[in-house]
Amino acid sequence: MTANPLPLSDLATLRATVAAWRAEGEQVALVPTMGALHEGHLRLVAEARRRARRVVVSIFVNPTQFGPTEDFSRYPRDVTADLAALAGAGADAAWTPDVATMYPPGFATRIEVSGLTEGLCGPLRPGHFSGVATVVTKLLNQVQPHIALFGEKDFQQLRVIQRTVADLDLPVVIEGVPTIREADGLALSSRNRYLSADERRVAPALHEALSGIAKAARTGAPVAPLVADGAARLAAAGFTVQYLAVCDAETLAAVETVTAPARVLVAAYLGRTRLIDNVAV
Repeated sequence: MTANPLPLSDLATLRATVAAWRAEGEQVALVPTMGALHEGHLRLVAEARRRARRVVVSIFVNPTQFGPTEDFSRYPRDVTADLAALAGAGADAAWTPDVATMYPPGFATRIEVSGLTEGLCGPLRPGHFSGVATVVTKLLNQVQPHIALFGEKDFQQLRVIQRTVADLDLPVVIEGVPTIREADGLALSSRNRYLSADERRVAPALHEALSGIAKAARTGAPVAPLVADGAARLAAAGFTVQYLAVCDAETLAAVETVTAPARVLVAAYLGRTRLIDNVAV
């Protein structure tokens, strides 16, 4: 482990660095990020350090997973601050490719994942999960890790990536890491910085609603009334709910009652900021 991660932006150098580690028999972990690093990311790095001898953190704001009306242009970017945040956190290297490296002239390949992407965020963000699956597959091929870690806050994304890796026989283990939260329950997210002071005070109501639904659903209560009540409460608090659902934890199919592991998932706007979260049932 280095106190300051080795900054790498050249693919050949990245591959040579990782190949040398692997030749020494060292396990390599990847933590993919879009930068704007916060404590949640650093916890992922710490977990990666626990599981592997070497840790690579990728920092790349991926344009192909943003829709035309989404916040790509204003998504926070500060690689210098990100590298400073990683200092002493347990990362050995920071992979910081530019768009031309990831998508060179003539790039024409996209990965599409059906089934898991047909509900929840899928219809609301056309092309998003194709962009995610494509860029993550590229990152896995570039870094060649033994394990890659993703936060469970983006639960649908996690399942899509796991499906992609399984279907394409990629030699890497994809691990989900439980969501890191503020003391009041709000899931850590780079987008939280968009919230005004008043919105930040309201934001924990999202996790409260999910937790209440999960608690009741565990008793076998019908899901529909729980979801309807939760959505009404969130609307009254000032959220614009895009979806609120209880889904099978593996297939993400909506369930009427909980008889197997499930998740309560939500996407909602608070002002101009889109928040997502989920809670296990």
